[in-house]
Parts: sequence; structure tokens; C-alpha cells
Amino acid sequence: MSKKKTAPKAPVTQEVIDRALASTVTCGDIVNFRGLFAPVSPLRADSPEDIHSGKYCYFFTADQNDPRYREALALAQTPTVRDWVRKQLEKKGPAQLPSQLLLALADNAVRLSKFTLAAQAYELLRIRRRMQTLYFDQADAALDARDYARAVHGYWIGAGLSYDYAAFPEPMPRGQNYQSRALVLHARYPTRPEEHVALQPPELHLRIALGYLLVDPDAVTRITARAPEEQLNFFEHLVKTIDPQWSQFTERYRKVCNNLQQSETLPPQQQDPNAVGESVGRDESLAKLKAIPAELLGREIPNGEWWQYVKELAFQHPASILFLGRHVIDRSNEIVKPFILRDSPVVKRLQLLPL
Repeated sequence: MSKKKTAPKAPVTQEVIDRALASTVTCGDIVNFRGLFAPVSPLRADSPEDIHSGKYCYFFTADQNDPRYREALALAQTPTVRDWVRKQLEKKGPAQLPSQLLLALADNAVRLSKFTLAAQAYELLRIRRRMQTLYFDQADAALDARDYARAVHGYWIGAGLSYDYAAFPEPMPRGQNYQSRALVLHARYPTRPEEHVALQPPELHLRIALGYLLVDPDAVTRITARAPEEQLNFFEHLVKTIDPQWSQFTERYRKVCNNLQQSETLPPQQQDPNAVGESVGRDESLAKLKAIPAELLGREIPNGEWWQYVKELAFQHPASILFLGRHVIDRSNEIVKPFILRDSPVVKRLQLLPL
């Protein structure tokens, strides 16, 4: 039986190359951009992969009516860029990415808040640290002008460009990754109540909070060098910028705090210690305590452990875990619940103080 002949793939035209490059640059997608220059890239003439195949449609996802796309396409069509790209696609060894397109890609990634992708692109250009410092400097100028919205935006971008050179197997962007960082913050069970993150002195609590939200140590050092009132204003804007639904959490938080206060101030019932009612009362109290994490989150996690609620809260409301702590009910039950310093300016500023 003769083998079925494979139809030769259609030639890769310059127009297709330009469109693929322009699309990945517009989307700020460094992963797909590097894929276009990989040894088996469908743009290569000697590759068995066909760029016209439907499985490679993700290389052409940008809106062609987007002005950014037209700018990227014009850049890709520049004779010097075209010549460089052609040489790299014909090269047998690792390709060198065109710096003009790479810079435009990084800037678009920042515009789209794809900071980890932008960080990788700037790092390849060896200007990541310079760009990060530039955003921090602009944010500091905004702080001097008391423009906290612009200051938060600048620090948010600068922190998003942070890099972890200790990452394995190769350096990678840090990223916010609040779910993992929240678990680390609550990994050790406090031996004393005052060891809870939420019960730290206001100055230390604010430094921990900024370090958790911004990730980058340099950013935290810059901000904590400011006056306390500036730090508080910045932190308030940062929390509400990261979490536009913060007010929904504060409403649930205050409600839980008020319920806890009421249960702690109720006078003990005068009854026979051997009566059935005492057991029922304990069961009701246990049920109320176990319901606290779901009340804070706004929904129940079936059979959810305390750490699952911490992860979900960190994802939904990143700053929320800064005002919570672990609490053991009995040998088989542990929850997260509010811990609050009533005199803390941080608590007051974020409107977490219960009635």
C-alpha cells in the first residue's frame, strides 16, 4: 500500500509575517512573540508547521482596527525590521528578537496591565530596572503633588515589573500572586494574640501591608520614607485600586465584628449545667463560629478549610487577609476571623471599624 502524500504547505508570505508580528506586539504577548521565532515556528520556510492552519489562529487575535495594531503593523513593515526578521527566520541557531518590536510589545503589555509579560520583554532588552525606576520616580512626583491616584498607578506598574533573580530554574517576574503570599503570611499560628498580623502596631502593620500588596521591597522603602499621613492616603488608594469591590468586603467584615461583639457581651444563662440546653447552646455557638469565614467571603466553600478561605479571600479582596487571623475552635475545627485594633488609623481609614 502506498503512503498518502502530504500536501505541501502554502508559502509564508511577507504579509502573513507582518500581521503575526503586529498582532503579538499589539497584545503585548511575549510568549507568542518568541514562539514566532522558535526553531519550529510556522513562519519558517523549513518548518513542517503551517501558519495558515486553524490551530495557529492565536497568532492573529488583535483587532485590526485598533490604532495600536496599525502602529505595530507599520513598524513591522519597516524595511530594516523586515530584513532583520527574515534573517532570523532563516537562521539555524537561536534567533535574536527585533528590539524595535520588542520595545513596542513591552509598552503595550504595560498599557494592558500585563506586567509579568512586560517585565520579561524589558528584561530581554536589558532596560527593565531602568523602566521600573522611571515609573517609581513618576509616582514619587505624583505623591509630592498629592495626586494619589496617579501615584498608585505608577507604583502599581513599577512593582509589577519586579523580577525574582533567585527563581528556579531561571529568573522570572515576581508577580503579585496574592493567594500564595497570603498563605505564607498566615503560615505560622500565633502563640499569643498580639502576634497576629492584624494586631501589629499601626506603623509595622502598614509596612507589612505595603510589602504584601506591592511585593517590591524598593517600592515599600520609598513609600515608608514618607510622612505617616501620606502613607495612609497612598495605602487607602492602593487598596481600592486593586479591589474596586472593597466596600462589599468592609460591609461583611463590620457585620461579622458586630456579631462577635454581641456574642461576647451576652450575659451567661442561669441554668442547670447538666441540662440539655447547655449542649444545644454550645452547638449553636460552634455553628456561628464556623460560619464566619463564609460570611467574610460572601459564599460558602463546601467542607472548606481555613487556608482555602484565606486563598479565596486573597484572590477576591487581596487586602482582606491583613485584618484576619487564624482561630482554633477545637481539635478538629480552625477558622479565620477578624482581629482588629480599634485605635489603628489603618483600620479607620479603610472603614473597617465596627459600630
